[in-house]
Amino acid sequence: MEQRQLEYFVALAEEQHFTRAAERCRVSQSGLSAAIRRLETELGTKLFDRTTRSVVPTTAGTALIPHAREILAQTAAARDAVVRSSHQLAGSLRVGSEQCLGSVDVNLLLERFHRRYPAVDIQFMQAGSHHLVDLVQDDELDIAFVGGIELPPTLQTLELGRRPVVLLCPSDHPLAAHSTVSLSQLSTSDFVDFRPSWGVRRLNDAAFARRGLTRAVRCSVDDVHTLIDLVRRGLGVALVPQHVAHKPEARLLPSVDLTPGESADWVVSAVVTSAASLAPRLLEITEDPAAEESPQAA
Repeated sequence: MEQRQLEYFVALAEEQHFTRAAERCRVSQSGLSAAIRRLETELGTKLFDRTTRSVVPTTAGTALIPHAREILAQTAAARDAVVRSSHQLAGSLRVGSEQCLGSVDVNLLLERFHRRYPAVDIQFMQAGSHHLVDLVQDDELDIAFVGGIELPPTLQTLELGRRPVVLLCPSDHPLAAHSTVSLSQLSTSDFVDFRPSWGVRRLNDAAFARRGLTRAVRCSVDDVHTLIDLVRRGLGVALVPQHVAHKPEARLLPSVDLTPGESADWVVSAVVTSAASLAPRLLEITEDPAAEESPQAA
């Protein structure tokens, strides 16, 4: 078994969706599918049951998951030990992130960075994407992981992934059984959304404004789990990046695709200043497939 095959296998087992797994591994969907087929051929058994809506590990696939994760973790630890012994760094790294970005596990990146460079003082904060960008521009952060906003051209940026925005609603909502929904159909609904400093709030506000529509945001929150809970309790509907609808806490809530073109994609990016000396080392880890050794913080 090749390491790359195991990386693809773990990503598919966790995402249970070929497109999301391929996006996470930064490989084409056909390349990921071919690697999984080769692994199944090598092991002589089917590792996934494939349906039109999901990809679920078989009994054999489930048995392989912990061993594959352990192999990837050991490989990453070995690589980190070599880097640590040959590239001792000191100094500080100031990092910011919006909560629950979906395309990057910031906590995992910080863990990996700390293992590689234990002498570096890491300072980390969470805030809305707009506030984080301001802090990077003011040289109060070296790097920020943000989503859903237009980024200033003065900052260096790296796109890390993109996903569509979907409707999350209570199970008894009139639109819950629809296959798609337009913003005009939602204009009379009560909304649960994030506060304006969050990228997804600005993305949603802009989508309605482009169509000359208004909406009533009854609840503004600073926490993904609170948003999901308020929707579950019938306080309103929410427009969220697709990965939020796949969180375990939202498993009983219907999610409905938006009509194509109704909203821009949720785009996750890293932004840095040109003067950030240690930020590129953290970005190196985002490019390292071994950084996906544990489940993403969806």
